[in-house]
Amino acid sequence: MSVHYKQTVIGAAWAVVRPLVTVVILTMVFSRVAKLNADGGIWYPLYVLVGMTAWQLFASVLGESSNSLVANANLVSKVYFPRMLVPLSTIGVPLVDLAVMVPILAVMMAIGGVVPQWRVIFAPIFLLLALAAAIGLGLVLSSLNVKYRDVRYVIPFVLQFGVYISPIGYPTSRVPAEYQLAYHLNPMVLAIDGMRWSLLGVGNPFAGGAWLVSVAVTLAALYAGVQYFRRTEKNFADVI
Repeated sequence: MSVHYKQTVIGAAWAVVRPLVTVVILTMVFSRVAKLNADGGIWYPLYVLVGMTAWQLFASVLGESSNSLVANANLVSKVYFPRMLVPLSTIGVPLVDLAVMVPILAVMMAIGGVVPQWRVIFAPIFLLLALAAAIGLGLVLSSLNVKYRDVRYVIPFVLQFGVYISPIGYPTSRVPAEYQLAYHLNPMVLAIDGMRWSLLGVGNPFAGGAWLVSVAVTLAALYAGVQYFRRTEKNFADVI
């Protein structure tokens, strides 16, 4: 983690600053401007922060893993080892960032008057879903990035757009019923809704059965990512 934040002014504090700044912005946009309310009367900044906790894990792993092979080009081209270890090794820092966020989240829950119930034991499962989706997509994008360097410029745009098409700043219930199945093609819908259900006791991520779409997409992304990476890794040293 110290290497990741090397030569930055505030160092590891970025792990807290980034999501909190996003929480402030989304609170202003959705609560103040769009006049949206959180489910169950939850304090809106807390509502957004819980969503950001899952999203930040997904976005960090996806962003880091997708550029990992190119960033370690010398290692990949000169030393033989299982290439999949390179993108998988990027998981460490986002997990540490997540651990740093946990006390902040606990303080915000205390301020918001929320006491976790028995559902909190399921929170790690929803974080694992976010992690699995990020790894699957990251494996595909890291492979593509070796050959097509445009990928690294597209990813930040996609992640920025993803903040608004994922239910971070608004409830999934706001999406019309006829679009729920299509909306759940975004695997982060279940991860975010599940985190809110686990920690805040609001919403029902399993209502209607659309959640199965998110699970299927997550598992498909992970499987496809592993298979595609294995099929293309033999050419990495020549192309990179």
